[in-house]
Parts: sequence; C-alpha cells; structure tokens
Amino acid sequence: MRTPLQRAIGTRARRWLLAGTLLAGLLVAVVLVAAAAPADRTFAALSDTVQSLMSVVTPLFGILLVRDLRRAGGPGPVLPSVLAVGLPAVVIGVVGVLICAATLALTPADVADDPWRHAGTIAVGSVLVQIVAGLVGTGLGLLLRSTVVAFLATIVLPLSLFALLGGVDALRPAQAWLTPFGSVRNLLSGDMSVLRWVQWVCVLLIWGVGLNAVGAAVLSRRDQAIGSTSAG
Repeated sequence: MRTPLQRAIGTRARRWLLAGTLLAGLLVAVVLVAAAAPADRTFAALSDTVQSLMSVVTPLFGILLVRDLRRAGGPGPVLPSVLAVGLPAVVIGVVGVLICAATLALTPADVADDPWRHAGTIAVGSVLVQIVAGLVGTGLGLLLRSTVVAFLATIVLPLSLFALLGGVDALRPAQAWLTPFGSVRNLLSGDMSVLRWVQWVCVLLIWGVGLNAVGAAVLSRRDQAIGSTSAG
C-alpha cells in the first residue's frame, strides 16, 4: 500500500494536475512579461501573480490526501497525510520560481531598472506560500467531507475573511496577522521585516497548525462515533 508521500503526486491524475498547474503558471508568466510595462517587469511582480494563481490549486493536493485517508477506512494517523502535502507544495513553489526567473531573464523586452530586487527572499517566500496553501487544503479536507466543498472553502473562507477585515479601517491591519492572502502579498513582494515574518508565523499557526489540529480532532471524534455505532 502506498504511503501518503508516495500518493501525493504518485498517481497519474495528480501528476496531470501538477503538470497543468505548472503549465498555467508558465503561460501566465509569458503573458505578463509580454503585456506589462517595463517598470512592471520584475521578479516580484511575476512571482506575485504566478505563485498566487498556482496557490489556488495547491490546496487540492492536500484535500485529495485527506480523501485517501478517509477511504482507507477506520482510524489512522493524520500527520503523515498532512506532512505529505509538502511535496507537491515545494515542487510548485520551486518550479514557479524557476518559471518566473527564466521568463524574466529570457525576455527580449525592456525590464525594470532593478528587476531582481529581493529575489532571494521572494524565492523562499514562494515556497512558503505554497506550503501554507497545501496545509489549508488538508485542514479543510479534514473538516469537510466533500472534496468539492472543501476546495471551494479554501478559496472562499480566506478571501472572505480578508475582505471582511479590509472593509473596516480599524481591522485592516489584522489582515496580515490573520489571513493567508495578507501574508502572501508581503512574502511575494520580498520586502520582509521582522514584524512581517512574525505575521507569517501567526498565519502558519492559524491556518496550517491550528486548522489541521481542529480537523484531526473532528475526524477522530467522527471515527469514534462510527466505531461506537458499529459496536452497538
């Protein structure tokens, strides 16, 4: 029986999903470089759009891993499935970095005066963005039985919270502390400070650690309830 890590991108369907995600990122990068003004042809601008787009799909890998866990039947360890989402997340993040770098480096058009500003931080941030996205997928996959509903929730819930906080002036500073999208903008700009790293850690703890911990507890309770019903 395959381990969660082997299943992460080990099936044909998931390899196609991964390839499609990366191809979409490449196409977006090419279009952006062709259409953007020279001042907007930077590694940061490319990464912001390309990595953000691909991060919409990354949670699906986590949701599918949790679905595998459910189909296995009976109580089982959740942590291996949660950690296994790191594989597709890192692949998407790293290849996305290479796509943005190659597209920018090979463009024959004029680019910004300092197109590679904060490139190292952005590269690291790109991988971190995808890891958090994957963990959001496993967390909501644990909480919601339907794959479709869980996937839609990975988009609707974070963006709704971001919009809700942004709609109130007094709450707007909380966006970077409480929402993935708030920290994504900082990471992919590359302009990180100690405060912004702390904000990202808070987002990781809420959406990565906390969400999965709650999801694992809910799944365990469901398994216990089903076991009690079966025993009775």
